[in-house]
Amino acid sequence: MAFCIAVIGKDNAPLYLTTSDMEQELDLQYHVNAALDVVEEKCLIGKGSPESKELYLGLLYSTENQKIYGFVTNTRVKFIVVIDSSNVALRENEVRAIFRNLHLLYTDAICNPFYIPGESLTSKKFDRAVQKLMSGTA
Repeated sequence: MAFCIAVIGKDNAPLYLTTSDMEQELDLQYHVNAALDVVEEKCLIGKGSPESKELYLGLLYSTENQKIYGFVTNTRVKFIVVIDSSNVALRENEVRAIFRNLHLLYTDAICNPFYIPGESLTSKKFDRAVQKLMSGTA
């Protein structure tokens, strides 16, 4: 289902990045990096309205092969998901569910007392859960 899932810190440093297709890893990293600019633009636009409690940013942009979606937490941690654009059966509610599950997994991982804030995520449990999420079995 998903090509790539990235967790980006508030200073735009990658905390976690995984891809399902290693041959396209560099290309997917480029798309994630390009999506950060769109995320920043959407956050600046949404900053003016006090009712902007919506953390789901929706479709950031689309290419021929991928659709890139974004999500921002209240601590400015960004989640970027790159999905195959040939998957036309994927609805907006399912993408929201992916981000909701990813956010829950992330909060569980950083609540570990041994996690140092700002460090990259190296949890095997988090890896397995994200792989399940990418395959669509979660």
